[in-house]
Amino acid sequence: MSSQEIRQTFLQFFANKQHAIVPSAPMVVKNDPTLMFTNAGMNQFKDWFLGNTPPDHPRVADTQKCLRVSGKHNDLEEVGHDTYHHTMFEMMGNWSFGDYFKQEAIAWAWELLTEVYKIDRERLYVTFFEGHASEGLEADTEALAFWRQFLPDERILRGARKDNFWEMGDVGPCGPCSEIHADLRDASERQAIDGATLVNRGHPLVVEIWNLVFIQYNRKASGELELLPKKHVDTGMGFERLCMLLQGVQSNYDTDVFQPVIREIARLSGKIYGAQPQQTVAMRVIADHLRACCFSIADGQLPSNAKAGYVIRRILRRAVRYGYTFLGFNEPFICRLVPALVAQMGAAYPELQARQTLIEQVLREEETAFLRTLETGIRLLETVMEKNAATKIIAGKEAFQLYDTYGFPVDLTALMAREKGFEVDMPAFEKELENQKQRSRNAAATEESDWITVRPAAGPTVFVGYDMVTAGVHIVRYRTVKTKGKEQVQLVFDRTPFYGESGGQTGDAGVIGNDREQIIIVDTKKENKLTVHLADRLPDDVAAGFTAQVDTARRQATACNHTATHLLHHALRSVLGGHVEQKGSLVSADYLRFDFSHFQKVTDEEIRRVEHLVNAMIRANSPLEEHRRMPVAEAQAMGAMALFGEKYEPQVRVVRYGESVELCGGTHVGATGEIGFFRIIGESAVAAGVRRIEAVSASGAEALIDGLQDMVRSVGALFNNAPNVVQAIRKVISDNTSLEKQVQAFVAERVEQLKASLERHLRVVNGCYVAVLQAHIPPDMVKDLAFRIRNAHPALLFVGGVVHDGRPSLTVALSDDMVERGLNAALVVREAAKEIGGSGGGQKFLATAGGKNPDGLQAAIDKVIALSCGEPDKN
Repeated sequence: MSSQEIRQTFLQFFANKQHAIVPSAPMVVKNDPTLMFTNAGMNQFKDWFLGNTPPDHPRVADTQKCLRVSGKHNDLEEVGHDTYHHTMFEMMGNWSFGDYFKQEAIAWAWELLTEVYKIDRERLYVTFFEGHASEGLEADTEALAFWRQFLPDERILRGARKDNFWEMGDVGPCGPCSEIHADLRDASERQAIDGATLVNRGHPLVVEIWNLVFIQYNRKASGELELLPKKHVDTGMGFERLCMLLQGVQSNYDTDVFQPVIREIARLSGKIYGAQPQQTVAMRVIADHLRACCFSIADGQLPSNAKAGYVIRRILRRAVRYGYTFLGFNEPFICRLVPALVAQMGAAYPELQARQTLIEQVLREEETAFLRTLETGIRLLETVMEKNAATKIIAGKEAFQLYDTYGFPVDLTALMAREKGFEVDMPAFEKELENQKQRSRNAAATEESDWITVRPAAGPTVFVGYDMVTAGVHIVRYRTVKTKGKEQVQLVFDRTPFYGESGGQTGDAGVIGNDREQIIIVDTKKENKLTVHLADRLPDDVAAGFTAQVDTARRQATACNHTATHLLHHALRSVLGGHVEQKGSLVSADYLRFDFSHFQKVTDEEIRRVEHLVNAMIRANSPLEEHRRMPVAEAQAMGAMALFGEKYEPQVRVVRYGESVELCGGTHVGATGEIGFFRIIGESAVAAGVRRIEAVSASGAEALIDGLQDMVRSVGALFNNAPNVVQAIRKVISDNTSLEKQVQAFVAERVEQLKASLERHLRVVNGCYVAVLQAHIPPDMVKDLAFRIRNAHPALLFVGGVVHDGRPSLTVALSDDMVERGLNAALVVREAAKEIGGSGGGQKFLATAGGKNPDGLQAAIDKVIALSCGEPDKN
């Protein structure tokens, strides 16, 4: 079976079992502070498991694109070295939300594997949870009994808590699980060693293919387990591993999931896959990482230096580095592999086809930038090795600086070091890396208490903020959260007028109160679909009723900026073209930020046209046309764009102002005229093929104009309120340029005078001709003099010691014949600079240093002479 047939067979099997087949959620996670990427099939159903929202369907199946770069068996640096672990992978799964449980899950898994996929039953082993005495958990004898209907006891194995008790996190839903493992070894190996002894032992051909999780407990913050009122099933089967099993190969990379891309890598590199171990690993790494990067970019996550973007950049750079080091790629090549991936997976994931041009452009520019980084890193590494020539050891701190500051991979540092006979202090590097990770963990550490229920919830929090900014509310539950030593209270209401931060719009603030107390709501967040209100303290009486009041000034300013963002999007598409698509946004009370696809800088003329068009739409005073629950297809037929990387509910909210139509859940003005005025304050590049516009509207735009007018008045006052200020400024610039030329001519003349004077007063020290300059002049003037005089005489040493603005500096220059004798000005100045409390460097023939101690300048000059010419004759 082809991979496409395997995927479709799975989905059709569960469709026949009355499961709703749902599309994969985006790989990049939004509105969940605990995750950056979807790392398991159940992530998109988290709210259903947690009880935040009721399930849309009691039975669901899908195939989910996932990304893992850390955790059990998923260290990024190990991917490519074995045959079955990946960064990006597909997780096929079926779920039950309070419907069927263990019996059906086990029976259907067995039916699909053995009767539909026709897998040899003798190759399959299963595990069940053996229990955990310290937590009072008994063995899962229920699962054991069901498995005995299909397998003999010798192929039903007991599993410890580590492998057979699944938990969503430190707190939350959890339960025992049952793994299905397949033995892919040939007949002779299976006869020699019992496969049961190799299950969960890291054998590359005895691998887990499916995990059936039976969610029946909730883990509290105290560690205590409580039974859930409803039991759920969550299963996950590794698509790539299943393809390996069904296609009769012994590596995921030998399946048709990876082979088309690997063949293209081999063609472009001129290397043969499987012929040489390092080259084979390199091709696996590139094929794996290509998928991770392409799917992330298609879902809207571009490489960057922060959070999820940094993870993608790190994955991409690892692939580039493997191609550079082992396959001889010195130019962008990963972008050339995208067509092969799209041909293989584009039918199942149409976002790859739709975003192919953007993906290729982003990858090309990222690769080009990193190849420049590699060149810079190589030069820096050569400098480090030159400095450590005596010890032949590169310190851990130096290797870490190359890695952390310049993005130079440590394994490439180690490889190049070995080629030159050097060694990297890897234990010290690992210590620096661990220190950095610990700092990051400490910065992100959050302590959360268990939710305390005040009253039973009739359902999810009802948002009433589209229609009102004041509402009566009751607290449903609350908890305390401590971050960086600061404690806040999180409140969940039965209904709320507060908008929770999502879709790029910041959350509302305000107060809740009654006749006894008033509580400040400092912010409102969305955690998945749960609206959480951050309060400065817990009310004295949490069971009381409260009146919630939104900060209306902040809400109105935010609404103006949000509606202006919609108008901006429409204007950009009108001015720049239909290729413009939103790639991200931030809407706050102060300003708006809008990222969009466009492959070149937006010109000043285009920016002005966009501004004029937005302001024309504002003056048109188009009223808000809102549809709160409309099918996605119907919304798209109206002209609303569904963005890749966003997961939409079956029913969506549509916001329309004239010709601007958007899918949006945010808060907006009643008519565009409320915005008043719009102005763009900045345009820049965010990533390859993505531009960013920052803008203000309403009172923010008014403040901008006020500031510009004040600045013009101030500039005019500096020029005695000249009628034409621009002409007056140009005259000053012209006069200044003329004066600068006169100064440069004077400096050049002065340098020639100093050179002539020094040549007349050369000292001879042990056969060296020494020119010494001590003066209060700028260091640049001294450097110019050094260049001019250094070859004025054979065997010449120039040393300049000057003080400028209270700081000493040292300049050393050597004639060419002195350099040929083996002298190095950089080494000399570095040693002499210690006398002035500084450091320096440069080239062999000329080097400079700065310091803090002017009193040590004479000693520094003497040391330069001694190091270059030997100690002068005291007689």
